[in-house]
Amino acid sequence: MASLSRTLRMAATCPQGISVRNLGLQPLARDARPTAKKNVPYQRTLKEEAQGSSVVPQGPSQPLPSTADVVVIGGGSLGCQTLYHLAKLGVGRAVLLERERLTSGTTWHTAGLLWQLRPSDVEVELLAHTRQVVSHDLEEETGMHTGWIQNGGLFIASNRQRLDEYKRLMSLGKAYGVESHVLSPAETKDLYPLMNVDDLYGTLYVPKDGTMDPAGTCTTLTRAAVARGAQVIENCPVTGIRVRVDDFGVRRVAAVETEHGSIQTSCVVNCAGVWASTVGQMAGVKVPLVAMHHAYVVTERIEGIQNMPNVRDHDASVYLRLQGDALSVGGYEANPIFWEEVSDKFAFGLFDLDWDVFTQHIEGAINRVPVLEKTGIKSTVCGPESFTPDHKPLMGEAPELRGFFLGCGFNSAGMMLGGGCGHELANWIVHGRPEKDMYSYDIRQVRFHHSLTDHSRWIRERSHESYAKNYSVVFPHDEPLAGRNMRKDPLHEELLGQGCVFQERHGWERPGWFNAQETAPIREECLACRRAAAVFNMSYFGKFYLLGVDARKAADWLFSADVNRPPGPEEEQALMELTPRSLLPGSTVYTCMLNHRGGTESDLTVSRLAPGTQASPLAPAFEGDGYYLAVGGAVAQQNWSHITTVLQDQKFRCQLLDSSDDLGLLSIQGPASRAVLQDVLDADLSNEAFPFSTHQLVRAAGHLVGSHGHQPLGCGRQQLLAKVGWIWESGI
Repeated sequence: MASLSRTLRMAATCPQGISVRNLGLQPLARDARPTAKKNVPYQRTLKEEAQGSSVVPQGPSQPLPSTADVVVIGGGSLGCQTLYHLAKLGVGRAVLLERERLTSGTTWHTAGLLWQLRPSDVEVELLAHTRQVVSHDLEEETGMHTGWIQNGGLFIASNRQRLDEYKRLMSLGKAYGVESHVLSPAETKDLYPLMNVDDLYGTLYVPKDGTMDPAGTCTTLTRAAVARGAQVIENCPVTGIRVRVDDFGVRRVAAVETEHGSIQTSCVVNCAGVWASTVGQMAGVKVPLVAMHHAYVVTERIEGIQNMPNVRDHDASVYLRLQGDALSVGGYEANPIFWEEVSDKFAFGLFDLDWDVFTQHIEGAINRVPVLEKTGIKSTVCGPESFTPDHKPLMGEAPELRGFFLGCGFNSAGMMLGGGCGHELANWIVHGRPEKDMYSYDIRQVRFHHSLTDHSRWIRERSHESYAKNYSVVFPHDEPLAGRNMRKDPLHEELLGQGCVFQERHGWERPGWFNAQETAPIREECLACRRAAAVFNMSYFGKFYLLGVDARKAADWLFSADVNRPPGPEEEQALMELTPRSLLPGSTVYTCMLNHRGGTESDLTVSRLAPGTQASPLAPAFEGDGYYLAVGGAVAQQNWSHITTVLQDQKFRCQLLDSSDDLGLLSIQGPASRAVLQDVLDADLSNEAFPFSTHQLVRAAGHLVGSHGHQPLGCGRQQLLAKVGWIWESGI
């Protein structure tokens, strides 16, 4: 078999697209043809069991139940983990449907690495739970070994910035009880004698990292789940999701349809991996992920490699996984291959490896472990993996369909995040929320606005970037480069001309800072805000109207403060001096929005509106009670989903309107803010005429705007809400 160095030389000298059959390897392939047969680096796999059977299964592995409390679709890592944790929570009638055999999709060919440290504290906790389940809980419950091997992990720093990042990771690990050590190049050489350390600044060593066997882990998970009453049904493809519409017009899951019958259920969990988009289409749910080829090669035997830790060389974008007395070598390239047409017949399959794409990983591997230059390649593994636009998994209930949950899009980390995410997803289903509310903001699917999930090019470009930057240094305030300028307000070009550097949230381009002279005048801007006034463009904020006969009941349920203060008809202005401050007409209340567990969904401002039959550019016509909500842009979609869920669950007779793309708001802050606005507005902005925490409809340059006084004159904050075409701004 060809050595890595020979492969590298041949790939570099062969013309583009010319096959290298004389290497003794698979020919180059640029299409998505599955290879008929591949050698994979596990001594025992479910694939071998499936191929070893002389009888091709023609039906489900067991009869389908007529009803179920939860139906999990997909028998990979996430499906098995979710089923296991549902069973542990007492869901006895949980069913897992797998279209072929367990792990037949993407799980069976995964490298099975588990690194305990990632830049997100949320993910550190999720990883810790996976490790606990795989290394301890499952074996204790079932007596079966999951294939867990604790050989440690090494992160390689070949520059100062990377070493600083590892030191931050070590500090994060200490907070969560993860043992880690920063090693010098000499200490690294002592630990890993075969490693080249000449170009290193140091390494981060995590002694309790390790690897899992996908087949062993999933088999043990399902064994434990079945012992608690769950069912696992293989060879049973899902063909549809039946939906019903209740008396309030809410779409809800009714049943799962298969080639062999249907199961009535009110809860479905989409754990179908790269096929999750197809399952979502059955239910009318957008699932923003794409499928890409991800590859690694398995070397022949390497003397002295036994018991060495797994290695991640982030700057070379390569990982080295210990495989007994050999190594698996893989990584994340800048030019990945998309799986353009995801086949529903693909099971236990692999693609031919494209050496033009994979060559860069060989270079990095040989540089880090020079003995690889003369080591042969035993097998190649190239399979599909799903990636999301922001490199975070898709989890939680879909806003389009009640009872339809997502557990997919794990960016080649499904095995390592599966235990923690399966645990949180099961809690979400049973208790209505993840065990810790903070998880919802990092991993909940509703973080994407519908204008983005409907845009296939945006999903593709952003997911491509998330794949290519998988090993990039995580800098504070890093912003994506792909898929920009999706949602811009009318002030965008004006601000751009003034040197504005934009940030992106939910597709909105929002001002980050100004850099007109190549140095951001942050100090001058801050001083101007403290001494005079500053104007903030906040169009990316969510602007919602809560309207209807039960809007007051909904507001009482949603918000922690009393927001039911009288609206501001002009005839009540004369009573203002005699009215307690808490009952001032036209009040705007700053409050928190809570969930049923008492957790905080967000902070926001709520302005009570007067009912009317004539719609204005700033307020729709409505009967009953009405409120204008200004919510933070980064959680706007999350808040929309939460409020919608509350209205549906509590059966409140009211509606939620989203005017985020139609309205704008300028925030003018500083001690001179009222003086600045007094020259613009036709209203009296004195404390007596326009008290703190009230709002009015006024005119600016002849245009109707809504003005909110959110702080006393000494603090000086005013806001203008306007129709698109004059100014476009948002929120507080």
